[in-house]
Amino acid sequence: MAFNTAGATDQLLGDDDIPPVHEVNAEGTSPFLLTSDHYGRILPRALGDLGVSEDELVRHIAWDIGIAGVAERLANMLNAHLIAQRYSRLVIDCNRSPGVASSIPVISEATAIPRNEGISDGERAARRREIFEPYHQRIDAVIDSRIHAKQPTVLVSLHSFTPVYAGVARPWHIGALYNRDKVLPQLLLKHLRSEGDLVVGDNEPYAVSDLSDYTIPVHGEARGLVNTGIEIRQDLIADQSGQQQWAERLARIFAEIEVELKPALLVG
Repeated sequence: MAFNTAGATDQLLGDDDIPPVHEVNAEGTSPFLLTSDHYGRILPRALGDLGVSEDELVRHIAWDIGIAGVAERLANMLNAHLIAQRYSRLVIDCNRSPGVASSIPVISEATAIPRNEGISDGERAARRREIFEPYHQRIDAVIDSRIHAKQPTVLVSLHSFTPVYAGVARPWHIGALYNRDKVLPQLLLKHLRSEGDLVVGDNEPYAVSDLSDYTIPVHGEARGLVNTGIEIRQDLIADQSGQQQWAERLARIFAEIEVELKPALLVG
């Protein structure tokens, strides 16, 4: 497992690296604005494999397994704008405030990330400048544009979670996550429970907070948008069939919710 141990440079991403931001349906007319902080698991060429085996790099520690397929399909079904982040959360976690320990982890679950150990302030700044900031600046710009155009905007942050964590099985199929704003989460919970075949988590397996999250507190709550986080269990969306089924289910539910939400709530 070779990786670059050179000191920080002024630039992280080279000409051969892809841009961090991926978008689908930028002209979508749906009120739902979809985000996916952990969509991809790409590593910048300059960082090699971070000193981590490929077996580890396909695990949840590197990305949200299955959510890319769900997010892409859901965006197309709803005609919604999706903004996603292509680089692995092991490079920099785009759902954490820069500077917290989990932003650039030296250990994730029980896996050491050698290339993240002892990095310079300059390298930290480069990761933030070239991956974290373009993603969040794009979300900000899109929200600004939609508000200026008086386009209704509801933020939905898409994630997936592991079936087992720390040896404990997680029974939920899907969870609705929130902090201060409960309008959309409560509607979502109601519809999910009415499906009849789901174990639904109410702020499970995680709850949103200012300390543990970034996208919803900054782009949803601070901007006054109706919002929710969604977590889908990874074994349910590990293949294309599962991703299609869950996208279809969520598209149907969100179409129903759109009718229920009052226009005043949809205006950001």
